[in-house]
Amino acid sequence: MDIHSIPAPPTPWAQNLIEPTIYPSVYIHPLTNVIGDVRIGEQVHIAPGVSIRADEGMPFYIGANVNIQDGAVIHGLEQGRVTGNDGELYSVWISDNASITHMALIHGPAYVGNGCLIGFRSTVFNARVGDGCIVMSHALIENVEIPAGRYVASGSVITYQQQADRLPDVQEPDSTFARHVISVNQKLRQGYLCAEDNVCIAAIRDESNGHSDRSQNNGSNHGHRSSLPLNPEALAWIRNLLNQGYHIGVEQADARRVRANSWSDYGLIKTTREAEAIAVIEDCLHKHPDQYIRLFSINPKTRQRGSDLVIQHLKER
Repeated sequence: MDIHSIPAPPTPWAQNLIEPTIYPSVYIHPLTNVIGDVRIGEQVHIAPGVSIRADEGMPFYIGANVNIQDGAVIHGLEQGRVTGNDGELYSVWISDNASITHMALIHGPAYVGNGCLIGFRSTVFNARVGDGCIVMSHALIENVEIPAGRYVASGSVITYQQQADRLPDVQEPDSTFARHVISVNQKLRQGYLCAEDNVCIAAIRDESNGHSDRSQNNGSNHGHRSSLPLNPEALAWIRNLLNQGYHIGVEQADARRVRANSWSDYGLIKTTREAEAIAVIEDCLHKHPDQYIRLFSINPKTRQRGSDLVIQHLKER
């Protein structure tokens, strides 16, 4: 994947050549540019034609599960900052689970709260938009703070605080739509990341055909539990390792070998793509319902083994 991410140029206000910081689970389309001190969290999807340019105002923060759609622009003035959720100062802060839709402009100093949706061609400049707000198309939000959970209708011009304070509350259908946009873009992110990977494509096709649960009890496991999808603890453990760039080793053993701490190597997962890693692990669970399955981390630079996690236990006979 060709990500056009480059350092900010040296300027009188920022002489260090700071490059973007991007999690491995992020998808950025090759026709997008990310410049300067931009800190992008995990599982972000950025579509074609986006410009994220932290060369004047900086830094920018883009939280987890954010989607930034075609043609959106994120920039900031050299003067002016907002306080992020971590207490630090930013030119632009976009919280987790936000949707910045087609052709929207977020111009710092600007803050966009958790779960917000900024509609087509809308502008947020020198403003704070609280958590859970829905901003529809062609709206202007400038020099104000929008309280959390408010609805901004299409074409609105909100430039006085009294206007912001009188905005109506978001209704449940609007929130449902915003959550749907996030879900769709997460599927797109996963699809783009594995578009050239047959294992990953197979996993997505299985899911679309209703076969995402690979474990079916065929009566041949002799009283052991049949393998199940990964639980939230295991998923979080895997995601954390992949985001840090670690490889994941997979081992298997029967009850006797577990007691002797003698595990057999199943393989090493070197991908940073979450969907592919999970597909491989779930395939192992499916193929070996009568075995203990253990995962462990490997530092790819030092090849040192780190933490481990048993993801499949067997019942005692």
